[in-house]
Order: sequence, then C-alpha cells, then structure tokens
Amino acid sequence: MITGIGMDTRTAMDTAITATDPAAWSRLLAWMSPSFPTGAFSYSHGLETAVEDGAVHDAATLCAYVETVLAHGAGRADAALLALAWRAQARDDNEGLAEIAELAAAMRGSAELALESHAQGRAFLSTVRAAWPHARLDAAAEMLAARDIAVASPIAVAIAGAVWEIPLDALLLAHLHAVAANLVSAGVRLVPLGQTDGQRVIAALEAPIRMAARHAADVTDADTVYAAAPVIDLLSIRHETQYTRLFRS
Repeated sequence: MITGIGMDTRTAMDTAITATDPAAWSRLLAWMSPSFPTGAFSYSHGLETAVEDGAVHDAATLCAYVETVLAHGAGRADAALLALAWRAQARDDNEGLAEIAELAAAMRGSAELALESHAQGRAFLSTVRAAWPHARLDAAAEMLAARDIAVASPIAVAIAGAVWEIPLDALLLAHLHAVAANLVSAGVRLVPLGQTDGQRVIAALEAPIRMAARHAADVTDADTVYAAAPVIDLLSIRHETQYTRLFRS
C-alpha cells in the first residue's frame, strides 16, 4: 500500500540517466506529453469500475491502484517488454523483436485492455513515423504488419526510442511516468479529486515508478516477464458491460 502522499519521495536512482543530445530529449518529451495523439485520455485501465464500486474514492486509494498497476500489473510487464524490444530493435534483430511484440500483444487480461494497448501503440507508431520519419521505423512497422502482429503500446515506444537513440533508462522512466500520469488524470476526473490532490499522487508515485524502471532494465529474458493483478483484470472485464461509462477501458 502506498503511504507516500504528503511525504518527501526523493531518493537517488541506482543508475543515472544517460546523457544524450538535446534533440533526443525533445523527442522524448513530445512523445510522452499528454498532448501526443494516442487517445490515452479515453482509457482508465479498469479504474472507472473501481470508482463505481467505491474501492477508489480518494487520493490514497487512487495512489494504491496506480501503484498496483506499476508494481504488479501491466505497468510492470509492459516496461520489461519495452526494455527487451528496445534492445532487439537497437541491434536490428527482427526475429527477437517479433517474438517480444507477439508476447506483448497477447499479454492482456481483457478485450478492453487489449484495445487500450493496441490502439495506443498503433497511434503512437503512426504519429512518430509521420512526424519523425526514419527508414528503420518503417522497416520495423512493416515487418510486424507482415506477420500480422498487433503493436502494443510499449513495443511502439521501444521501436521509436531505439531508432532515435533515446537511452533506455530515460525511455523507461518517461513511459512509466506517462502511464501513471494518465491513470491519475482519469482518477481526478472520476472520483473526482482536485488538481493539487492529483499532483500529490504523482509525487507519491515517484519511487514506485523508479522501482518499476529498475526492474524492467534488469530483465534479460522474455520468459521471466509476468503480471499478477487479477482484480484489475476483473474490473476491466466488468467495465465492458458497465451501464454508464466515460472511458473505453
């Protein structure tokens, strides 16, 4: 359970973010911005059902929900898959990338969670290819399309990051922060909460985000990637038939 709201959550990372050129940082900030057109604002990852049930009803319970996603759910698994896909793309290993992408596409607990990841991945990669064109981006996208493999969100981020030489540690932190921030934004609207409460939750999630990033960076084998958040999967399944819905998941 998160106990960090209102506490100082600043601690040193085990590994420093690799320095890189300003253009790469600019791209990373653009790609992870809430304004980047992936449609992330329309997904709640089962949170809408949790609010409907009363399980998430204030800043502390929202924080606990998002931490669960990061530590045990899709946040954990997706970050590990992102790291593996980044390495495969960086060495132009098509077979390795296809294997990881296929696992990422299948590793979803419900139809809505699959839609959430696949739709965002498709939109992300399409937008990056249009605005930051690169032959290797096209080649990776076409290779996966030829194999009929849906591009999950972390795979799209990994491909773009590797092609444009975004350091993996920075990419992992930015991706996980974006995932957490999107869920907090959904919670602020659903509970509802004030904007300052939302920022308190973001601050309290700094340590779980760093921990998830460190774990993902250490993963070297796709066979060790897993998620274990069955309650969130069940909430998502129930959301498919929820009577009143603001979000797509």
